Amino acid sequence: MSFLFKSSNGGTTEKSSSLDEQEEKINELRKELGEHSSPAIQDFLSDASLSRFLRARNWNVQKASKMMKGAMKWRLAFKPENIFWEDIAQEAETGKIYRADYKDKHGRTVLVLRPGLENTTSATGQIKYLVYSLEKAIMNLPEDQEKMVWLTDFQCWTLGSTPLKVTRETVNVLQDCYPERLGLAILYNPPRIFESFWKIVKPFLDHETRKKVKFVYSNDKESQKIMAEVFDMEELDSAFGGKNPATFEYNSYAERMQEDDKKMGSVHGSTDSLHGSVAKEANGADSDASSEASFYSGSESPKHEEGEDNVPRKNG
Repeated sequence: MSFLFKSSNGGTTEKSSSLDEQEEKINELRKELGEHSSPAIQDFLSDASLSRFLRARNWNVQKASKMMKGAMKWRLAFKPENIFWEDIAQEAETGKIYRADYKDKHGRTVLVLRPGLENTTSATGQIKYLVYSLEKAIMNLPEDQEKMVWLTDFQCWTLGSTPLKVTRETVNVLQDCYPERLGLAILYNPPRIFESFWKIVKPFLDHETRKKVKFVYSNDKESQKIMAEVFDMEELDSAFGGKNPATFEYNSYAERMQEDDKKMGSVHGSTDSLHGSVAKEANGADSDASSEASFYSGSESPKHEEGEDNVPRKNG
């Protein structure tokens, strides 16, 4: 048997027979998952989503079902579709995570991460902002593209910038709840001390995710070739060796994200009604989210299996 599915660059990759067999696996997984009353979960259970979870589990329906049920439990608790700009606006002030206003050469959305600019101490708030950024990045993917690029700038980064708990939870959320969404992760100019941190983090990553992590240094011509291969250098930030001098500007980014909120609201229902629900639960929301988020950071964290996958400009 060999399944055929689209690769990240739009080509076709041989995995195991026909599209009919692929569809059969998707239908089998859908039966395993059963019916769900939540509109958000119904949206989540698209054929494309089921296909991503199946690919992350090498088309094993039982393993994909277990993985997807965990992701559904997380989505029901965390409610990513109910996170709005004003809920995470403080987290965004320094530009520690933002969606670039350009894509890479494959049309993939680019998330810029600057962990050295961390400005809060709430693990819940930090993960909430990450999830918000992931959801908006996915929403802005072109129809023929499923994956995104993470571009990490290590300026000002120290060992204390990224708590291990938040790092582990970030990895788990990405791998367990957003499989087959990461196309490439570029670590740009990590300091020598990062090597110690990387040795701790690396075991959290499954084999496929590790292969997508590339180290790039501004003083290394060979690694710099990666940037030219992936990005249009005229569009890329000058901080990453590109020719675009524009920098993160909070107010224009806030406007972009608020527009995204409106678009997301039109997909999941009335923004006002969703916001009403969020406001109603505001007093206990953070503690509930923290408790549920620990599902992916404590002893109950799912065990990864081999083969699993897994700023704005001034002119806004």
